[in-house]
Amino acid sequence: MTAAARQIAVITGASSGIGAATARQLAAAGYRVVLTARRKDRIEALAAELNEAGHQATSYPLDVTDREAVQSFATAFRSISVLVNNAGGALGADPVATGDPDDWRQMYETNVIGTLNVTQALLPALTASGDGTVVILSSTAGHSTYEGGGGYVAAKNGARVLAETLRLEIVGTPVRVIEIAPGMVKTDEFATTRFRGDTEKAAKVYAGVAEPLTADDVADTITWACTRPPHVNIDLLVVRPRAQASNTKVHREL
Repeated sequence: MTAAARQIAVITGASSGIGAATARQLAAAGYRVVLTARRKDRIEALAAELNEAGHQATSYPLDVTDREAVQSFATAFRSISVLVNNAGGALGADPVATGDPDDWRQMYETNVIGTLNVTQALLPALTASGDGTVVILSSTAGHSTYEGGGGYVAAKNGARVLAETLRLEIVGTPVRVIEIAPGMVKTDEFATTRFRGDTEKAAKVYAGVAEPLTADDVADTITWACTRPPHVNIDLLVVRPRAQASNTKVHREL
């Protein structure tokens, strides 16, 4: 039985992509996983899959931007070991001069305020565990800007600073704060959502890149960081595919 056995891990945005992959890998590592997302059918199906495989999983439909709902959700837990703040995403790729304020607002609400809501609500339970871990999924966008990414870059900078500040403020408590910042990750939905269903535009993001990261690659880094000895804190882990040297330098074989 692993050290993680019977410990609870809460994953937000677990209905697809990195969130779903993380749920699978943390469950395999021995955690009891709690899957949250807005799409009830998706997380119920994933919980059923994991339970059928012999793991322990439950689902809870949740919009992380709904503070009252998040606080209600948190009352179910006296102690949890891991919180993975994965819910987020990008909308649009317009320049600052013509960007839609509603897109900017929605990205900030999901990536920053949603993370704040869940982290605040579950921090007492993480502390009560005696060995809690908060994971915040930022992005390389939160560390270096690029044209057409202003709104997303601003939101992920907010998530990055949230992680850094929280780590300073709770030092000395039994909770560590980990930031995972992925670069180019090819999932079924990220780019398609960003371009509002335009699959042609979404495909161009990855055109010529032989091996962009997968959701499983990122989930592997999250699981590795969470399963380090309790005194080891991975402050920041930046992970990119080999073909990506920076947000604006990508090797493409076209």
